[in-house]
Amino acid sequence: MSKQISIVVPVYNEQAVIEIFYEKFTRVLSRLPDYDFEILFVNDGSSDQTQRIVDNLASRDARVSSILFSRNFGKEAAMTAGLDAAQGDAVAIFDVDLQDPPELLVSFIEQWEAGYDVVNAMRICREGETWLKRFTAAGFYRIMKRMSPVSIPADTGDCRLLSQRAVHAIRQLRENHRFMKGLYAWIGYPTTAVAYERSPRAAGKTTFNYWKLWNFAIEGFTSFSTIPLRVALYFGTTISACAFIMGTWIILKTLLWGEVVHGYPTIIVSILFLGGIQLFFIGVLGEYIGRIYGETKKRPLYLIQHYKPSRVGRSELGDT
Repeated sequence: MSKQISIVVPVYNEQAVIEIFYEKFTRVLSRLPDYDFEILFVNDGSSDQTQRIVDNLASRDARVSSILFSRNFGKEAAMTAGLDAAQGDAVAIFDVDLQDPPELLVSFIEQWEAGYDVVNAMRICREGETWLKRFTAAGFYRIMKRMSPVSIPADTGDCRLLSQRAVHAIRQLRENHRFMKGLYAWIGYPTTAVAYERSPRAAGKTTFNYWKLWNFAIEGFTSFSTIPLRVALYFGTTISACAFIMGTWIILKTLLWGEVVHGYPTIIVSILFLGGIQLFFIGVLGEYIGRIYGETKKRPLYLIQHYKPSRVGRSELGDT
């Protein structure tokens, strides 16, 4: 029996590019006749014609399957659902916008057959992105590398291939606040990377803005590092020590030479500075407490409105 490869494709309001993606991807699949394929579109609650187009593709091609969420749960949940439902001996994740070229799949499979469980796509060029996006992305990965005990590869997105045992390991990680790039690294199986030049979007507009990217970065920092809490501890200890030394000096100076009331501006600035620092780190603490609160509710990661398996399938949808 031929080995089967599942292609997980998260989509959200991508009606302009789905058919282009399908045509280019199927041309790549025709170059790999020794494998069977499943193309699994995970519709993250789209409000346009995305699902109609996916259903049309499924009626024409037995390899196409789809999951439709009951609402928008986010890309991390969509990728998780795809991994839960994937039926292949290996699972590749691709964005539908074609910024990650389908030709990467050929290299992914070669590295998987060579014994690697996780094959990442590593960007060496990011065409179509602003200098600010490139700068902030580079900074994020460098900071994460220093903050997290888990080595998260730099310049890698969501595009990658995972072996069956890597997928099984990811399925066991059911936390609600999901930073998938960190989870892929956390499992620790043999990993390699395939370098490529990232292209501009084939069509449509991205739904990711800088606000979402900022929240995504916070998710990564708080999911895989406690350093922000340690910074609060160290900074607070330093300020307290300085305050103790200053207080001791003021008491001694007053006892020895007396003190005329001075320094109103200094007092106000000091109060505002210390109050701001306290509020900032209360906010940091609140981020962690909020994540604890979210995990204690044990809500499912996603809810499925409709699941249509491919007609070349082997198994049922996994747990949510």
